[in-house]
Amino acid sequence: MSQRLKLDVKALTAIGAEDLVILVSDRLAPAKVTEEWLGEGTHALLARAAAAERFKGKALSALTLLAPDGAGYERLIVIGTGPSAERDKLDFARLGGAIAGKLGSGRSADIIAALPEGEISAAEIAEIGLGLKLRSYAFDRYKTKSKEKDEAEPIAVTLRVTDPSGVKKALKAREAIAAGVDIARDLVNEPPNVLFPEEFADRAAKLEKLGVEIEVLDEKQLKKIGMRALLGVGQGSRRESRVVVMRWNGAKSSVQPVAFIGKGVTFDTGGISLKPGAGMEDMKGDMAGAACVTGLMHALAARKAKVNAIGVIGLVENMPDGNAQRPGDIVTSLSGQTIEIINTDAEGRLVLADVLWYTQERFKPQFMVNLATLTGAILVALAQENAGLFSNNDDLSEQLATAGKATGETVWRMPLSPGYDKMIDSKFADMKNSAGRYGGSITAAQFLQRHVNDTPWAHLDIAGTGMSSPNTEVNRSWGSGWGVRLLDRLVADHYES
Repeated sequence: MSQRLKLDVKALTAIGAEDLVILVSDRLAPAKVTEEWLGEGTHALLARAAAAERFKGKALSALTLLAPDGAGYERLIVIGTGPSAERDKLDFARLGGAIAGKLGSGRSADIIAALPEGEISAAEIAEIGLGLKLRSYAFDRYKTKSKEKDEAEPIAVTLRVTDPSGVKKALKAREAIAAGVDIARDLVNEPPNVLFPEEFADRAAKLEKLGVEIEVLDEKQLKKIGMRALLGVGQGSRRESRVVVMRWNGAKSSVQPVAFIGKGVTFDTGGISLKPGAGMEDMKGDMAGAACVTGLMHALAARKAKVNAIGVIGLVENMPDGNAQRPGDIVTSLSGQTIEIINTDAEGRLVLADVLWYTQERFKPQFMVNLATLTGAILVALAQENAGLFSNNDDLSEQLATAGKATGETVWRMPLSPGYDKMIDSKFADMKNSAGRYGGSITAAQFLQRHVNDTPWAHLDIAGTGMSSPNTEVNRSWGSGWGVRLLDRLVADHYES
């Protein structure tokens, strides 16, 4: 990973850089602003250019002009923020990403963080900084060919504000979140010959430097505990399976923890139920749920969140050798329930079944949220616009939906009901791991629900959002790091003391 951004915060005084970025709503910046920074007559020039380009300040739209001679800048970049009456709808992180996209590698820029109608709060400016950082991520560690110097140079951005100390304080927490997203992106982008279960566990263990307590359970310990469903998935691989427990204790010990669980299939061939070869390389990203949990735990610890949080990730590799699990096998999960294996490519739910049960029994959390690239069926239902949300708790569901709207990492609630649950009943065991094509995302969630009991729980199916998701203003990476911002907001808004 490389972070191609140098970000600074300074007072609202004219210094000079290559680019000057001015924010406008449905009104152009006042003459006082443009002429103070660029010289007399600039406002009229901007007004003519806006009219010629039919630029009306639509949110995230841009107008780029050559700056007048002697202005101290080479370019003037005007970024629209939409109608002033709808400012409460503006996503300032997306705004920051849009700005970064207009600057280009190796440029330096001053951003006047103010609008024609008044001040922008420190929190909103910090969100602009977050967007700048998220957009500036690049995963290029395996590229060996030399690049043009200006392509490798970072963007040097200075946020020009009236309250530098307040913005710096607000930005510190956003930098922790951005770093957590970058960690998740790195993990998803890594090739599977580099990131296998043991290596993933080692990387998660690096969170100890932030004060996160780490416990790594190896196969011998997992067998003793009784995680036979999880171990069954990994038994065809030469790479040993692992479970990693991450604990951040940011609140009083008497406060119940919140828990986040991630599916970490570091490569998924489908096992004996082998996937088609075309596109199988994407299955290095089948651990995006575990990546999100790891990035989230970094974010919470780095910003010293006042919460007790547990992150548990199940790490396996699903391979088709002579020792691999077979269709028709029956395994006994940690819950004591038996599972008939119908399809070895329905493996993530087996991993999560044991980890969910283990988490609820050991930690007695306030709630559990699990993330998993679980089903292709969720893409059929929701494409890549939303993650599928399944839950046994209306309050938790509403909190996640609200956090999704606030961060742009949106979710859509899907149904759970006895009729769907009946579809995973087995003739030979307590349940089967696949009910076939129809309602595939729902029946997978019903399977997980059988390993949760009464703990408030939500399952996020991120197969459409965690990897190979569409580019946005804040993400240009194949591994998106989706979910870190969503869950950090959930914690910040509802569970910090």
